Order: sequence, then C-alpha cells, then structure tokens
Amino acid sequence: MEKQGVYRQLVDNYKNSGWIEQIGPGAYKRKGDTVEWPGGLYALQTLQDIPVHVGGKTSLELHGYGHYIRMGNTRLVLVWKTPDVRLPSWFVNYNWTAQLEIRSATLFGDNANELTKRKVENIELTISSAEQSILEYLHDVPKHEGIDEANYIMEGLTSLRPSVLQKLLEGCKSVKVKRLFLYMAEHHNHAWFKRLDPSTIDLGSGKREIVKGGILDKKYKIVVPDLSREER
Repeated sequence: MEKQGVYRQLVDNYKNSGWIEQIGPGAYKRKGDTVEWPGGLYALQTLQDIPVHVGGKTSLELHGYGHYIRMGNTRLVLVWKTPDVRLPSWFVNYNWTAQLEIRSATLFGDNANELTKRKVENIELTISSAEQSILEYLHDVPKHEGIDEANYIMEGLTSLRPSVLQKLLEGCKSVKVKRLFLYMAEHHNHAWFKRLDPSTIDLGSGKREIVKGGILDKKYKIVVPDLSREER
C-alpha cells in the first residue's frame, strides 16, 4: 500500500470507514471480499516479490495429470520455497479453504529451477514445469507420497521435454530423487528417456533404501518394490 501512496494513517481511515479489513499483520482485503489461496499466493509472488511457487503434486494437477493422482476430501496445495525464504505470518496462518503445505527444501542448485505460468481461478501464478513437478513429487516419496502412485504418474508422463529434464537432473541435489526418477523412467521405456545423458548426472555412491523389504536395483542402487510384480 505504501508503494501506492497509501500510508498508515490513511489505512486506519479506510479500516474505520469499513472499506477494508485486516486478514493478518500487514495484509488487508476489501470488506466483503473472499480471499482464496490463489489470491494469497499472487500477493506473495507479484506484490511482495517472494520466490515461492506451486509445486509437486499440485502443479502436476495444474498441468493436466490430475487423473493419475488420488484426490482427498480437501484440496492439497503444495507451496515450494528454499529454507532461506521466510513467508509472512498472514499467509501461513490464514484460514484458507484449501489445505496448504509448505515444502522448504533446496532441491535444485542455482538457476536450475524450471518454472512456468498458469492461470488458477483466473489468477496467473508461478508454478513448476511438468518436468520439475515430478522431481518435486518424488522428493515426497515415501514420507508424504506412496511409490505405487508415483509409478502410476510416471507411466503417464509420455511428453516430457528431455532437454529440460537433463538440466533439472544435472542441477538436482537429491541423489534419491535422481535415481528413483531414472529407474522409473527406464522401467516405462519412455521415448524421452533415451535422449537423456546419465553420464553428466551425479548419482552419488552407496545404495539408497526407498522402501523397506523391497529389492535392490543394481543399476541405480536403490531398494524399491518390484514394479513388474506390482503392475501384474
């Protein structure tokens, strides 16, 4: 408001006259308006210039892959940021109708993010590309998401861009995510997988256990369920 020439005294006048009402520290809306999460996120991204985006499962839905994802009774909105980014309390504590979850992680190195724009309820938001969305989704396996659903989603991702994937995989900091992604992509024999160059992707050393009681894939050194048996 101060950028628009609306200072504290004038804000108080607007509040007292019933034109606006406060929804949290430093945040206001016009009286009678309903604010949903797209409007709140737009305020962060565009008005406050905070580097935060819709990612993971939610951005996969926005890219049209919702039919591969199990839906709950309440819409889940995943908001991604890096640990150094602080979100204002009005956004974190507001009683949104959707269930907002914050993912605070440095999954990619500098300039490795691949973001895009998408309209949500007629509001343009910054979201992950489809390629970044699936890597963010795999970051949530197995703590927040199941590997069976991840495999089902991966099966449907037939049109990913190999050049974008290559950049993301080279910049990804999670060995688990990279190995799991390549393992599933190879299993489904996607055409774009053949155009990736694994030799430039750091896959670390030692094995990673994704699930307990699974089998060890010797190529990618991860313990996973037997996908061929799961799909029969």
